[in-house]
Amino acid sequence: MKILVIGGSVFLGRAIVEEALRRGHEVTTFNRGRSGTDLPGVEAVRGDREVTGDLRRLADGRQWDAVVDVCGFVPRVVLESVRALSGHAPHYTFISSISAYPDWPDKTGLDETFPIHECPPDADAEFGDYGVLKAGCERAVEEHFDGAALVVQPGLILGPHENVGRLPWWLHRISKGGRVLAPGDPALPIQLIDARDIAAFTLDQAAAGTTGRYMTGGVPGEATFGSWLGDCVQVTGSGAELVWADDDFLTAQGVEPWTELPLWYPGADGLGVWTHSSAKAVAAGLTCRPLRETVRDTWEWLKDIPEERRSFRGVRVGSGIDPDKERRVLAAWDAR
Repeated sequence: MKILVIGGSVFLGRAIVEEALRRGHEVTTFNRGRSGTDLPGVEAVRGDREVTGDLRRLADGRQWDAVVDVCGFVPRVVLESVRALSGHAPHYTFISSISAYPDWPDKTGLDETFPIHECPPDADAEFGDYGVLKAGCERAVEEHFDGAALVVQPGLILGPHENVGRLPWWLHRISKGGRVLAPGDPALPIQLIDARDIAAFTLDQAAAGTTGRYMTGGVPGEATFGSWLGDCVQVTGSGAELVWADDDFLTAQGVEPWTELPLWYPGADGLGVWTHSSAKAVAAGLTCRPLRETVRDTWEWLKDIPEERRSFRGVRVGSGIDPDKERRVLAAWDAR
């Protein structure tokens, strides 16, 4: 196929481009060239999707079999792209997010039948937060693209080249060894998905002309928080000791969920983080590699990067909980 990827230079977009090239597809990427480096073998078109002239230049004289939009965050901007590319491809995939659902992460059992946020397809960035705007972007594609529209709604994504600071942060910290503050219940079932598995699913569905919404969040219960961090200890070979402290204690100590200890979401309200359903996508062909494989491959990518260059979104991977604070919390846990 001939595929246009809007974005395509970082994390999930990079994984989609890499898989498309591996399959022998012709790939055009459209981005500003600021966030990452395009992979060799693509036709790289530089431009800003917020500039009408750049979109017109991209579309002028070009036709594709599919568009994959990985970096749409504002409905009005996505809507302009949809209008510019209508007639230049028969199929448009929009990479959205599970955050498009107001019930995530508070409710368990979330699937595609739940309503998404209320947000018009022409909303500006001031209309709402990330999840609200993603819902508006979905409507821009579904309601205004002149062709088949597919919406992929990833859950929590890991994998090599991650630029969010989830798995890289834990690997970075655990690789240093010693006693590592581990949050909550190690037996908590979790579901995480590798960017490469979303990439394969996305390209399969684009080739098939699939339409509709598909939640891609991994396999519920395939791993636990404990097995996941245990895999981090194993692949780094650090001999780190995981010290598990319960949610109430960590909250009382002022540990910030999600940011200081990535992917820790305390309390019963957080159970919805790990219980959304990918059953529809699995029935359509989504396959998910074991989480331990994702951990291994991410460490293989990360370990050779000098610590001062391990970063995501301009913030060093070594951020997260301050080492002195971690030591204080561990001491308080020991003394309880």
